[in-house]
Amino acid sequence: MTVPNLISKYIFRHIKNPRPIIQFIGISMILFSSAEAIGCTSAIIGAEASASGRPLLWKHRDTSTTDNKVEYVAAGEDGGYSYVALFNAKDRQLKEAWTGMNEVGFAVMNTASYNIKDDNVPAKNMDKEGLVMTIALKTCRTVDDFEELLRSLPRPMGVEANFGVIDALGNGAFFETNNHSYVKFDLKDAPGHVLIRTNYSHSGRPNQGYGYVREANAEVLLDEAIKEGNISAEMLTEKLSRSFYHDVRKKDALDSGERWAVDEDFIPRYKSTATIVIEGIRPLDNIESATPDIIIPQYIMWTGLGYPPVTDIYPVWCHKNGIEEGLRGIGPGGTSPIGNESKKRRAEVFPPRKGGNKKYIDLTALSNENGTGYLQILPPRNHATYEKISRKRDAGEFELFSSSPAGRAVNTIE
Repeated sequence: MTVPNLISKYIFRHIKNPRPIIQFIGISMILFSSAEAIGCTSAIIGAEASASGRPLLWKHRDTSTTDNKVEYVAAGEDGGYSYVALFNAKDRQLKEAWTGMNEVGFAVMNTASYNIKDDNVPAKNMDKEGLVMTIALKTCRTVDDFEELLRSLPRPMGVEANFGVIDALGNGAFFETNNHSYVKFDLKDAPGHVLIRTNYSHSGRPNQGYGYVREANAEVLLDEAIKEGNISAEMLTEKLSRSFYHDVRKKDALDSGERWAVDEDFIPRYKSTATIVIEGIRPLDNIESATPDIIIPQYIMWTGLGYPPVTDIYPVWCHKNGIEEGLRGIGPGGTSPIGNESKKRRAEVFPPRKGGNKKYIDLTALSNENGTGYLQILPPRNHATYEKISRKRDAGEFELFSSSPAGRAVNTIE
């Protein structure tokens, strides 16, 4: 089935009779509502700026919904694509994807925006970004397909967001989208082939929204790598998502020599619940070449579940056996065991204080003179994961996880 027909099957039929899709969105939001509460730092890195020659889509997720999981969704009988995505733990029916990739090379994520809504649509009818991204993962192959989807959705769309997308042709864009319209920022026009977004839209009302300091932090941390054209997925999860550089103060809190720091305007925050980089394929010449047998072994969703400074990184593939079992929602209440372990680690970084104040970071839990801090132990371990998996991928080996209780056992397919 062609891409336009796929989108037509899911969306266009509802344009003449939009009631079904509106009902679907409305019911889903009642059951699974979870706004991206004033958070997320993100970037799209073009193949020209990437160390691997592959585009990168990064989302450092901030949300009041603490528990996340990663799940695979197989193609349905209606002809949609298979995909893998980050979901909230309570989302048992997998209605709202918060970042993900599909079997034909389309990937999407979002950051909430707070300066482009220009109407009085009630809050209860908003926050449908996760539903939009679910539809996109099921139906889109290219950046152009996603733009067509945005044109086709019933109005008001129930969104105020910066949607970031990449495809197998090396295209990428941010779509700054409100209930009725969007502004596209094309990766090919971006300085250094890099686009960064936090929680305001560049096309929106000046000096409104959130995340200006976090965006500046990311720009500083990536500056040299942008000039050299060697940004890596590892740099995004291990440097940016674990950095306590603060651009207003022009210094890194970890260099202060003090034990405590106030949790404000760093990229990682108390409400940070994941760092994910989707690393694509070296750009293909035509979209017909983006078949599942080509895409699935090449696309990797590097996933750190939980508060990013204390997370291990796991590779994820768009395959039924492409997810480490501990990332999935197999724990109590649909939580993920790896995410639950990260919550325990986060509690060490934000120890209980009088009055329940969670604003203070114990920096010694991250880095200390004994070398036992999470920022001292985990990045070398994650580096070994990046090195091993990238080497296998580049050699044409496809590594899948076993479903056995052993956890990290893998099967290698030549």
